[in-house]
Amino acid sequence: MAMNQEAAQVLALQALAWLVGNDDLVGVFLGTTGASADDLKAQAGDPSFQVSVLEFLTMDDAWVVAFCDEAGHAYETPLMARHVLAGEAGRHWT
Repeated sequence: MAMNQEAAQVLALQALAWLVGNDDLVGVFLGTTGASADDLKAQAGDPSFQVSVLEFLTMDDAWVVAFCDEAGHAYETPLMARHVLAGEAGRHWT
């Protein structure tokens, strides 16, 4: 299944909305990324911020499952979106 940039951004925004709606995880996300509550709104459209949302989400399989089950996505979709948004800069060969 291929994913384009627009679909990846939509999924990242859905993931951000899911995180914001999860009182337990949003604080962990803010602490892990160093983002502030104001950053969530101000940077939501920035692809690099969207990558950080997807990187955080994919840190824990339980989070991926919970998000995907609620949003109706296949479990591999957040990682695919992360790869699309990160592009070549997100590839690690080591």
